[in-house]
Amino acid sequence: MATDPLSRVRLRLGRELSVINVSASGVLVRGTTRLLPGTHVDVHVTASRGRVLIRARVVRCEVCDVTADVVQYRGALAFNTPVELQPIDLAAMPVLTDPQAAENPQLLEPV
Repeated sequence: MATDPLSRVRLRLGRELSVINVSASGVLVRGTTRLLPGTHVDVHVTASRGRVLIRARVVRCEVCDVTADVVQYRGALAFNTPVELQPIDLAAMPVLTDPQAAENPQLLEPV
């Protein structure tokens, strides 16, 4: 797993989620895991003090892509406590190519 906090987060139960947007107060994720709004989840995040387990509230979750064998969800998680993220090397930051986000910029709003 990359040490870049923008790449992925992992649920405590082992499911990995791709990160679309992240801030000290929350994260916008995409993956095959359906998250129930209003519930709490524990996520492993790479922060300035290393990999930490953070409790977060599911703010929203919606289906963003459906294929014959996979349903993809996009969800927003609000951290219970702010997370001090590692400094980001913008030159090494991956380019996000989510066509729905390009068509719908408000999907990238901070959570």
